Amino acid sequence: MNIVDIIEKKKIKRELTDEEIRYFVNGFTDGSIPDYQMSALLMAILLNGMTDRETFAMTDAMLHSGDIVDMSALGGTVVDKHSTGGIGDSTTLALAPILACCGVYVAKMSGRGLGFTGGTIDKLESIPDFDTALGEKEFFEVVKRVGCAVIGQTANLAPADKKIYALRDVTGTVNSIPLICASIMSKKLASGSDTILLDVKYGSGAFMPDPDSALELATKMVAIGTLAGKRIGALITDMQQPLSDHVGNALEIVGIVDVLNGKRNRLYSEIKEVAVRLLELTGKYTLQTAEQAFQQAIDSGDALRKFAQMVAAQHGDESYIFHPEKFVIGTRDDVIADSDGYVTQMVAADIGRAVTRLGGGRMTKADVIDFSVGVVMRVAIGSRVCKGDVLCQVYHNNGRGLNEAKDLIRNAITIGDSEPAPHKIAYAYVDKNGVELY
Repeated sequence: MNIVDIIEKKKIKRELTDEEIRYFVNGFTDGSIPDYQMSALLMAILLNGMTDRETFAMTDAMLHSGDIVDMSALGGTVVDKHSTGGIGDSTTLALAPILACCGVYVAKMSGRGLGFTGGTIDKLESIPDFDTALGEKEFFEVVKRVGCAVIGQTANLAPADKKIYALRDVTGTVNSIPLICASIMSKKLASGSDTILLDVKYGSGAFMPDPDSALELATKMVAIGTLAGKRIGALITDMQQPLSDHVGNALEIVGIVDVLNGKRNRLYSEIKEVAVRLLELTGKYTLQTAEQAFQQAIDSGDALRKFAQMVAAQHGDESYIFHPEKFVIGTRDDVIADSDGYVTQMVAADIGRAVTRLGGGRMTKADVIDFSVGVVMRVAIGSRVCKGDVLCQVYHNNGRGLNEAKDLIRNAITIGDSEPAPHKIAYAYVDKNGVELY
């Protein structure tokens, strides 16, 4: 079998066999297929797609490229949530402690930033001394004792995905439904959770441009998970604007602390929707009792304390959770409205790109992230603004990327004369029973 022949075959839109798919997944994982040939194949897949059978075969090959975790020793319900990524999407950081307060285990393996979106692991590493690389034994001990833990994808868990994921990030091959599906589901199925909620984003700040493409991806992933015997559902949610008011690594921790302290905003609404659906999926809650449990975890302060407990158990400085003002944040500069009107539109991806220009994201695999930079939004779609109002606060270090970032943000925010229709967070929910539109 020859990788060049496989590239040529996909280039002319022919269907690959299961054996050919296993060959290129295993060959790239063991290093016998180099980056440049894999890049060519990924681009051919992006342009020409994969059938459902090819997508299932690629998921299976990536799943079996490494270890498969057995969570049964925890002796309870283990839940997992995955987002397809977005700007200011820090939901995992609040969900883990909230769900732990509701009596289920969260043993979460997350990734780093991909393209213009931030990564959960990068955000957690902005907390001094937080260890995202716990060994398997300690990881299980923390989950059992605290109820939740979040670590990076281990070297032996779907290692094929780890290598392909990093290559997609820097070769313009992120936005492909088969590649996204195989990437997410290989990790989810290998990580051992029995209940999974997928948060599939659409809009200017997501990999899926519109609700229909997001629904297509969600349906494919739910089908794969159901075939694998998992309790699985998917929410299709809006990413036309940053999910959190805070965009950037340390800043997003600050935003999560706000939510766990009860602040009602878009991020809070999203976290509530995901938490309630995931608790219902376990079979232990109805939608009504799940909402009550969620609210109790927030209002009692238990979720905030649980977050601090998780940070301490993973060797981080828990004082930052109770005193987020301790985070080192860059120098502030403002983006100002140049006219009166309403915020009618945002290009959320450009706000994410602005944070990357400031040093808060990766342009190449080797880039080192500056945790202290980012953006705090002071407006949302529908906000009434006057000329001279602050649209957002930009935090930078020594002016690095500042002018380019501010230009991106100015052009990303449209101010018009008419008030736009309200934006809703969720568009649809998918599970084995079908599609429920909101």
